[in-house]
Amino acid sequence: AAIASTDMGLLLRDDVFVDFFNTFLNLPVFGQTPIYISGTGQWNLWPELLSHLDPSPTALLAWLEKHRLPHFCKSSLCLHLVLCQKLLGFIRSEEAAELLNWRSADQWLLEKCISGSQGMQHFRAFVQGTAGEELTDFWLTTERLLGLDESDTSQRDLYLSLIDRLKASHLREGSSVITLCTTITGSLPKAKHIQSISNRRDILRKMQEQALFMIQSYWLPKFFTHCKMGIEAEESCQPLLQEYQTRLLQADWQEPSGFSETPSMMHIKRSQGLSGPYCSRKAKAKMWVLVKEGRGTQEMKRPSFHVKPERQPRSAGSTRELRLGKDAVGSTPQQSEHPANTALDGKGGVTPPRRSGAEQVSRLEDLCKEKILSSLPSSAPLVQLPSLKGSARTLSFLPWALSADSCAGRPFRDFLQHQDRPMETHLLDLWHDLEEFLPVVLDSSRENSFFLRHLTGDKICKTYLEEDNIQKLPLESRTLTKLWNHLIFGEFSPWIFRAQKEICKVLCCFYEEFLAADDRTFLQFMSPGGDVPVPEMQGLTADRAESFLLSQRINQTLKLSQALHGTRNLEGVSSESWQLLASRDLQKGGSTQAEMELLL
Repeated sequence: AAIASTDMGLLLRDDVFVDFFNTFLNLPVFGQTPIYISGTGQWNLWPELLSHLDPSPTALLAWLEKHRLPHFCKSSLCLHLVLCQKLLGFIRSEEAAELLNWRSADQWLLEKCISGSQGMQHFRAFVQGTAGEELTDFWLTTERLLGLDESDTSQRDLYLSLIDRLKASHLREGSSVITLCTTITGSLPKAKHIQSISNRRDILRKMQEQALFMIQSYWLPKFFTHCKMGIEAEESCQPLLQEYQTRLLQADWQEPSGFSETPSMMHIKRSQGLSGPYCSRKAKAKMWVLVKEGRGTQEMKRPSFHVKPERQPRSAGSTRELRLGKDAVGSTPQQSEHPANTALDGKGGVTPPRRSGAEQVSRLEDLCKEKILSSLPSSAPLVQLPSLKGSARTLSFLPWALSADSCAGRPFRDFLQHQDRPMETHLLDLWHDLEEFLPVVLDSSRENSFFLRHLTGDKICKTYLEEDNIQKLPLESRTLTKLWNHLIFGEFSPWIFRAQKEICKVLCCFYEEFLAADDRTFLQFMSPGGDVPVPEMQGLTADRAESFLLSQRINQTLKLSQALHGTRNLEGVSSESWQLLASRDLQKGGSTQAEMELLL
């Protein structure tokens, strides 16, 4: 997707960009996962650099511009950033104020609600199951397609795949896009003929503009009404409501720019005394080991009572997921006795008063014992969680990294291509296609799910499982045969997980090479002219409380990215959604830090 600039210094002055970029940077596929706090201008690195180094913000920006930004521009997060900016541009415009009779306070509140990656997730959850969902999906898919060059052989397969996806979903007779975008589609005899029309791009672009106008003029006002009602009903949002009411009394309107007018001096937080060679892979392993250690204490110290999670209504797709999980796979992931992503405040969801530093540390120690690794949600509805037996290994966490690779513009895939590994690249593509097939086949409530699951299943069979291609895959023949027998009919099969597990075993050592290469590149930028230590050991590491926060930050980032990417079902709007809105401040970490605020 096209962004306003490639100058990191300029981009980081935009708080909305910073929010999406922080979400991207913390995806677990990467070795170094920094976070930028725009309000103070501080970069927090993880893993931290060695204590004797004096890292330069200029060098960090150069590294980000070359080794992170290009992948961000290919990610679904970037597509949502572009859509978010277009919606914000409309909200701030005089046209919106006149058309919808919005006052300056209304525009301020709506901007607060929809800004950032969590804001876009909230908006998408609101329009879920409506024509607004299809219009939004169509806009995002078309934006990605129009950014491709079909004459480029490296992009042509993706381009044709997106065209097929549009034809199977949004450009079918009777779809919301065809029905609502009548001013454009009226000139088309049949939507299925769109691929044969020479000015296909112009037609899609005009349809996309029409879809965007309907989102802005119809669904945004409905979302605004929804937000006002939710804020009024949520106790933790009362300060936000009071500020909104105060702004209603102000006559003067100053249009917000979305940019930090006087950005703080950028700096990097100094290391806390780490020593020894820098190695992100071992740092990740040690972090998860510390999180895992809380389990033994939890089992010995059973509480005299426990909170039973409130039963939530499930869609037909969710019910089917549970049934398939027990019958087809044979076991289901372990569930914590507490909801996986809810802070245990014991006050019915209301965020308690801010605790002191000592209380926060004690609190996190307890949470680390209660919310152990087994409660962290997996990347797909039925993917088994990493085993808690034995030491942490790269293979245990590789499914999370591969899922994040899909959300992050596929940097691991680019690495395999640059290493001239066509077979491994082919395997990784199969892993991604299987993961994207799962939510389509397991959630029958999705619009056009019947056509999409048959389209995706047929594509997987033709690309990977036909006789000419099957010989290239180093997987068990029984696994490949079982996949073909089910996917050719667009059916779910537990052999999908078996195939993904076999793929992970093949790709594990290459992912470790990817992390090592990422470490070397990072150190070359941050320590120019110096000796770059060979990644072997990580010195001191974070304590258990900090490791718990890091694991939660990375996990929540992945959940959010998956929901926007489409490999995880969007969760409905709940009380937690409003608590996140109340705690979200784009200049203090935004969406990435909002989840952590609920824990402290």
